[in-house]
Parts: sequence; structure tokens; C-alpha cells
Amino acid sequence: MAISLKKGQKVDLTKTNPGLSKILIGLGWDTNRYDGGSDFDLDSSVFLLGADSKVTGNGDFIFFNNLKHSSGSVEHLGDNLTGAGEGDDEEIKIDLSKVPADIEKIAFTVTIYEAEERKQNFGQVENAFIRVFDEQNNKELIRYDLDEDFSIETAVIVGELYRNKGEWKFNAIGSGFEGGLAALGNHFGISI
Repeated sequence: MAISLKKGQKVDLTKTNPGLSKILIGLGWDTNRYDGGSDFDLDSSVFLLGADSKVTGNGDFIFFNNLKHSSGSVEHLGDNLTGAGEGDDEEIKIDLSKVPADIEKIAFTVTIYEAEERKQNFGQVENAFIRVFDEQNNKELIRYDLDEDFSIETAVIVGELYRNKGEWKFNAIGSGFEGGLAALGNHFGISI
């Protein structure tokens, strides 16, 4: 059974699952309370971060126009333009054994495409979650359901994997930003 986390909780990933290296990150959401006529297009992105919590270069930003890290450690499985249906809306493959040694954290984010133009924000999104599961047996290991009440935010850092004494851990973050993807890029040291 998966470990269910609350905002700010941290949990071991590899220490409690010896030999684990290939995982899938699933992100999902539903939209509500909106009658503006425009569809919602939420996008997940991944930032591979060094010890200073910044990217080391443009290639450390994985998103719908750069689906795979050069190391092969992170692969975005594609953009879901509507978020319709049950389950994961977007998925990211991670091979922990291939993560470059200078990468200390892998941050998972979600933004709303053209949020300002469409007058959309995360206050209109519900049932958002991130889950980590073992790619080999499809077993869900960790789940974090975001229950924060975002009202003006257009970008969210959902969670992160991070190294700790040779092991990987997961941190449920749930931190919102105004300014969409550009604000996230600025936070992580990249101009978008």
C-alpha cells in the first residue's frame, strides 16, 4: 500500500525499497468552477537541480518541448492537452541509476498554459495529485494529494526527489507561484 503524504512530509524512497531504480511519476488533476469558454491545459515540467537548488544548464529543464534529459535519467512521456479522464494526466519516467552525480534534486511542477490570457488559476483546479510508482511491478509507493486552496497561483511545485546520504527521498512540497512557468524558471535559475 502506498504511503500517503501531507504537505511538507518527507519519506524514504530507495532505503525502504532496496534495488529500486526505475520509477514513474504520475501527475493528475481535474478542473472546476470555470465558465470562461477556454479549455484548461495544465503542463508538468521537471527541473534537475544541483546542490544550490538551481539547474546547471538549459538541458536540466524537461517539459513538452524537451522530453528527455541527455543522461537518459528523466523522460517526460508527453503533454496531455485536456486533463480529461481518470488517473494520471501526465507521466515522467525516472531512472535513478542514471541521474548525474551533480544532480541533488529533481523537482516536479505543474503550470497552467496561457493562464493569464485565459484568466485561469489553480483555484479552479481540484483533485490534484502526484504519485510515485515502481515501473517494474506498477506498485504505487508514494502518493501526495494536494488539498491546498490556491486562489491566484498559476504554477505549483508539487514535490521533489532528493538525495540524502546516498539514498533517494521524496518531499511533498505543494508550493504555489504567481507568474506561471517564467516564475518557476526564475526560481530554479533558468530564463524561460
